[in-house]
Amino acid sequence: MQKAAQPILATENVTMQFGPFVALNNVSASFESNKLTAIIGPNGAGKSTFFNLVSGAFAPTLGRIRFQGRDITGMAQHEFARMGIAKSFQITNVFKLLSAHENVRVAAQMRRTRFELLRPRADLKDLIDQADALLHRVGLTGLRDKRAGDLAHGQQRCLEIAMALACEPQLLLLDEPTAGMSPEETLAMMDLITSLAEERTVILVEHKMKLVMGICQRLVVLHHGEVLAEGTPDDIRTNDEVKRVYLGQSI
Repeated sequence: MQKAAQPILATENVTMQFGPFVALNNVSASFESNKLTAIIGPNGAGKSTFFNLVSGAFAPTLGRIRFQGRDITGMAQHEFARMGIAKSFQITNVFKLLSAHENVRVAAQMRRTRFELLRPRADLKDLIDQADALLHRVGLTGLRDKRAGDLAHGQQRCLEIAMALACEPQLLLLDEPTAGMSPEETLAMMDLITSLAEERTVILVEHKMKLVMGICQRLVVLHHGEVLAEGTPDDIRTNDEVKRVYLGQSI
């Protein structure tokens, strides 16, 4: 009998409390390598808290987090990035006064030469080339020299993903990547996410259930801080408990 592949990321009985409030309660979930998975659920389900835990923003009150079998619970956030976990936040987080290219180059430079930030720009040709390639990857080549603060909202989200990709991650975490986007921007972002998932493991936190149903291979549904259901999109569509939680919505 063939042994099951080790998940790239797993949480084991994770609980997160803020004072008396329990945001997550005994959550166990595993995520396979090279698959696109969504964490979904109604507002207040615990999605953002889960994202913060698995991206290293804070440690769980109880339980363990494992990356490629290694216990990473409580490690510093920069250690998560160094191991190959990159993230994009719900609120755009770019250097607005720098150009799009400079944003990505700085992110790449921090990955490779953390202690040489004042190194002459001419000596960083490989980083310049990498930044150009990543801008092309997310569709921003024509906006290379535009100041990040002058980009449209959807373009800023794409820029932030390019910055995350500069860390050369094995696991890319996206927190509500389509938040605040127009329908056209949303469709473009979902196409980008789908293509990125062909190259690495992607986990996105999203509340737009219908959006992720068509592109994700697996979904984990949270409700009141607990795992309500998990499985393929078809599994979730036919789950009676999920239907009850999303009463009145088409899934």
